[in-house]
Amino acid sequence: MTHTFIAAEIGINHNGDMNVVKKLIDAAADAGCDAVKFQKRTINLVYSKEELDKPRESPWGKTNRDQKLGLELSKEDYDKIDNYCREKGIEWFASAWDPESQRFLRQYDLKYNKVASAMLTYRELLEDIAAEQKHTFISTGMSTLEQIDTAVQVFKDANCPFELMHTNSTYPMQIQDANLLVMDTLKDRYQCDVGYSGHESGIIVSCAAVSRGATSLERHITLDRAMYGSDQAASLEITGLRRLVEYVRDIEQALGSPVKRVMKTEVPIAKKLRKYNTL
Repeated sequence: MTHTFIAAEIGINHNGDMNVVKKLIDAAADAGCDAVKFQKRTINLVYSKEELDKPRESPWGKTNRDQKLGLELSKEDYDKIDNYCREKGIEWFASAWDPESQRFLRQYDLKYNKVASAMLTYRELLEDIAAEQKHTFISTGMSTLEQIDTAVQVFKDANCPFELMHTNSTYPMQIQDANLLVMDTLKDRYQCDVGYSGHESGIIVSCAAVSRGATSLERHITLDRAMYGSDQAASLEITGLRRLVEYVRDIEQALGSPVKRVMKTEVPIAKKLRKYNTL
């Protein structure tokens, strides 16, 4: 039976509150997820001064800078996350949005890396990630096949293991935009594992992706979809996360193998119902 790697993306849905972080880690571990994921940015590198100075009302102030800084976790926070995840027996990793953030993450000796869709065309960052030769999940939202070609070649040149993740980068995504058949295109073109990173409301599309062979599944999680934040509406609350993991594990069992055979449970039924055996 296959095992779909399930990552619960906490991302920035913690709103800078470590109590929320721990509750979400607890929820992911209790639901049976394989890992939790965060996002790491060096604000002054990722965004221009002009962008950061723009007005924006948030719980942390009146500018974009205030909001972005309010959502960033500190070194002390990540130390606590690392220790807490070890205690809970769940892996954690993060998508870095700049090379400095990627270097920051190295101190934790994480098993996995992640390339966010927005970073797929950032060659310097891709090369830094690939140089670590850790298994890397590469999201492909907003990207052409030609752009994916280039990114994949970076990882092949570095002999870095990777898998692609099909995704649509709208939050929340409409079902008609899921385009799950692209998973087959990616698998055939790159001869690699292909997962799914979902931003839809609900769980049916994610379940469909697993039934089509997604090797990994990533979904944003939250304590409450009504909380402040741009990602909350595309996230699963705790009950939904539990249901998703349960359904995914059921789907894995139901898929079985491509070998057609008479199941043991069918043998007594055949003896009872099959009166003619002339073939």
